[in-house]
Amino acid sequence: MTATITPQVTSPKPDAAPRPAPKRTFRQRLNRWDVKYSPYAYVAPFFILFGLVGLFPLGYTFVVSLNNWNLLTGPGEWVGLGNFAAELSDPFFWNSLFNTVSIFFLSAVPQLIAAVFIAAVLDQNLRAKTFWRMSVLIPYVVTPVAVTLIFSSAFSEKYGLINNILEAVNLDPVMWKTDVFPSHIAIATMVNWRWTGYNALILLAAMQAVPRDIHESAALDGAGQFRRFFSITLPSIRPTMIFVIITATIGGLQIFTEPKLFNPTVSTPGGNDRQYQTTVLYLWDLAFNRQSFGKASAVAWLLFLLIVLFGVLNFLISRRIASTEARVVKRRSAKALARSRAEAELTSGFVPGVEPQLADHPHHTEENR
Repeated sequence: MTATITPQVTSPKPDAAPRPAPKRTFRQRLNRWDVKYSPYAYVAPFFILFGLVGLFPLGYTFVVSLNNWNLLTGPGEWVGLGNFAAELSDPFFWNSLFNTVSIFFLSAVPQLIAAVFIAAVLDQNLRAKTFWRMSVLIPYVVTPVAVTLIFSSAFSEKYGLINNILEAVNLDPVMWKTDVFPSHIAIATMVNWRWTGYNALILLAAMQAVPRDIHESAALDGAGQFRRFFSITLPSIRPTMIFVIITATIGGLQIFTEPKLFNPTVSTPGGNDRQYQTTVLYLWDLAFNRQSFGKASAVAWLLFLLIVLFGVLNFLISRRIASTEARVVKRRSAKALARSRAEAELTSGFVPGVEPQLADHPHHTEENR
């Protein structure tokens, strides 16, 4: 007699009620808030300061430019874009714009070339490197007023050091403060003397970030010092070069102190004939001498748009140069790869598209034919 065993079927237990999440303590909530909101608190001071000293003055200047604003009486009648139209038809504005762009090119181009050269020299293994690197920063530390007064005396037309040297070598003295082009050269010299060392140190920091093993590999391949500089160093510091160019552009188009103090004896800012009156100096003359804040604000906005235009052009040119160099490097790499493959195939005795000759095979003898 066999006993039958009936399986016991257990009824499923009813679903247990979900446990409530443990309540976070105040310290846990504080840590959560810290992770979630503290980054905004860290970056908030920058945006607050930028709004106070950047965006608000820019917007307020645009509002002033739309009114016939006087220095003493305050806001006047609404003129809309009349101040912009008046300045765009004023020959003094175009004269100041020409002087600004002329001084900018005479200062920015030699300044950047000299800064790259000085940075390349300081990047070498020199003795007393710290001394030389700090020495190039001395002109930047000196106040612009002192620099301008010293150079103004040196470029004096009657008893200046430069004209005395020219007369000593039987050359005619130059009218540094009267003629247009010589005055631009003199002011550009002051700008170059002050800012070249500062830009050189920025470029030097970028050059030192280039890995040394790349230079060592290129030197082992036979590349000389100049070839390594133009093929490795300059392409590697391109972002820093773009930064230096943009900052030099902004500073060069806003030049004020040097032309203002270059010849303090004249009553008209920028020379008797406004031969070196820059746009910022012309803006200052409109605001504080002619008491026309509306037109001065319009000139400020026109200068702002000009700086933005130059910055965009610098960016486009730099990106075009970078893309061109990338295509050239890619083409050279392809040629080098094809050349190495051809040399490898010639070394192995196999040429694509040509049947191997049996007579040239070392095991092909008369017995095998």
